[in-house]
Amino acid sequence: MPADDLRHRVASARVARLATVGADGRPHLVPVCFVLLGDVVYHAVDRKPKRHRRLRRLDNIEATGRVCLLIDEYAEDWSRLWWVRLDGHGRVVAAPTEEATARAALRDKYPQYVDRPPDGPVVAVTVIRWSAWSAAEGTADPAA
Repeated sequence: MPADDLRHRVASARVARLATVGADGRPHLVPVCFVLLGDVVYHAVDRKPKRHRRLRRLDNIEATGRVCLLIDEYAEDWSRLWWVRLDGHGRVVAAPTEEATARAALRDKYPQYVDRPPDGPVVAVTVIRWSAWSAAEGTADPAA
């Protein structure tokens, strides 16, 4: 897939699966709403019900920084299937300006956040590697 097409698919997608790895090597996977700004993906812990506010994804990011995001499209017509995987380094955002920029971009992308903005920690994932596959192109990244 051409780079512009990859970026467009990722930027316009509504949900990604965020995978993290804990200090004990155990994987953890959750769906997230996100926004792509340059080569950084942001998501924020929002107000949807959770068991507690101290989330495993945050602990894992602080422990290892290892993050992977998967964005994909499923269709019954399998010729339309595709996925993009973003491997990178995650961190909890500490800088107020960066946090405000990420929150504003998330509100712009998701109308649900206008009235109920995410109030939890913001996570930034600096993308180190893009991998992709598309049924239409019939090839996959050999490392995938």
